[in-house]
Amino acid sequence: MSREILLLAEALASEKNVDTEVVFSALEFALASAAKKKTERENMDVRVVIDRNTGDYRSFRRWLIVADEDYTYPDIQKTIEEIQEEIPDTTLQIGEYYEEPIENVEFGRIGAQTAKQVILQRIRDAEREQILNEFLQRKDNLVLGTIKRMERHGAIVEIGRLEALLPRDQMIPRENFRNGDRVRALFLRVDQIGNRNQVILTRISREFLLKLFEMEVPEIEDGLLEIKEVTRDPGLRAKIAVKSNDARIDPQGTCIGVRGSRVNAVTEELAGERIDVVLWSPETAQFVINALSPAEVTRILIDEDHHSVDVIVAEDQLALAIGRGGQNVRLAAELTGWQLNIMTVEEAQERHEAEDKAIRELFINNLGVDENVAEVLVQEGFTSLEEVAYVPVQEMLEIEGFDESTVEELRNRARDAILTLAIASEEQLERMDEDLKNLEGVDQEMLHDLANEGIKTRDDLAELSVDELIEITGIDEETAKKVVMAARAHWFDEV
Repeated sequence: MSREILLLAEALASEKNVDTEVVFSALEFALASAAKKKTERENMDVRVVIDRNTGDYRSFRRWLIVADEDYTYPDIQKTIEEIQEEIPDTTLQIGEYYEEPIENVEFGRIGAQTAKQVILQRIRDAEREQILNEFLQRKDNLVLGTIKRMERHGAIVEIGRLEALLPRDQMIPRENFRNGDRVRALFLRVDQIGNRNQVILTRISREFLLKLFEMEVPEIEDGLLEIKEVTRDPGLRAKIAVKSNDARIDPQGTCIGVRGSRVNAVTEELAGERIDVVLWSPETAQFVINALSPAEVTRILIDEDHHSVDVIVAEDQLALAIGRGGQNVRLAAELTGWQLNIMTVEEAQERHEAEDKAIRELFINNLGVDENVAEVLVQEGFTSLEEVAYVPVQEMLEIEGFDESTVEELRNRARDAILTLAIASEEQLERMDEDLKNLEGVDQEMLHDLANEGIKTRDDLAELSVDELIEITGIDEETAKKVVMAARAHWFDEV
């Protein structure tokens, strides 16, 4: 019988192209399962050891040594005190196993079908693991496979001997596959599904679009071209920003190809997804203009503090700049990393006039000047009390009609106003509720902005919309959402 085990292990290992150790492990598992069935005690832990040279095997029942407080399953556990009483000179410690020999189950008496199923299942698992490891070692991120079958949760894709899963949420919307279809996808990750590892693919990631262009445009692999940024709305539209590392190469034309051959090849792979190839630029203004292509931009104003850009376009370019459902401006914002505010020339003029009016009123109310002086300050580019108070004296003396005494008086009034406003702001902060001051995500600068708007309690903040909070504080949308949700959290706790 021992020789039969050796011959069986060798034959199965050769037939299935796996290590003999895998077969021996499967045999040991099958024999252990049979031993438990024979004793009619399925809960006990049995270990079988096969001698790899002779084929002889021994069976053991074993218990895990645990502390008293962890003792739960008497069939497979013993406390350290029990072992020390049974074997006074034992060296076993918690976490180790105590074993007792039990009678071997004869190999020929194991249900042949059961043993075969166990062994083949173990071998299949080992084969899958081996195939997976070979795939991962090749580092083939961009793969081409065949749809083996469609399931409720996605498509099973054959890549050589490997079966991968393309989940439905990683497919391009409205994309339909049938058995036998060829499909290209990007390796995303390995998930643990049940007791096996599953390769997960994606067709909606930005990296997939990047890899497709690398495949179609050899200049990218050669380092002559570089894709700096990628953003996409899978299946609908995408934008890529390209840069040339060789002055002789036109990055846009090279990526688009003769008569659009290269970009069209990528579009066809992505179920008709429209792709805008734009020039990358280190200059924010130029990059924003390029990213909004094909719309023509009249003028832009950059707000570094709020990391936003006002984009001014002609009336007939407004719809093109925004795009269907705001798609063009959203993708351009993602591509550049800036918040983009699209407006017409007329809207920009109205906004500019409103801002100028607010600044004039600020100067009139806090500097005690008339409307004419306030208008002069606005026209000279002054936008805050701090600028009036601390700009070099010489700059203000260059303003027509301003002499030294006028300048000095304005600067002193501005400094006094700044101090007065600061004191008033601190008093407003003191009147704020402590739970608002200590709210996660709310910093000192934000508290000042909220106080100026009369927001004194956590509930006041909770009642704001995200857009209202952004308008008051100038923070980004993600931060605003977190702050508003944190402010509202106690409402849900009270339910």
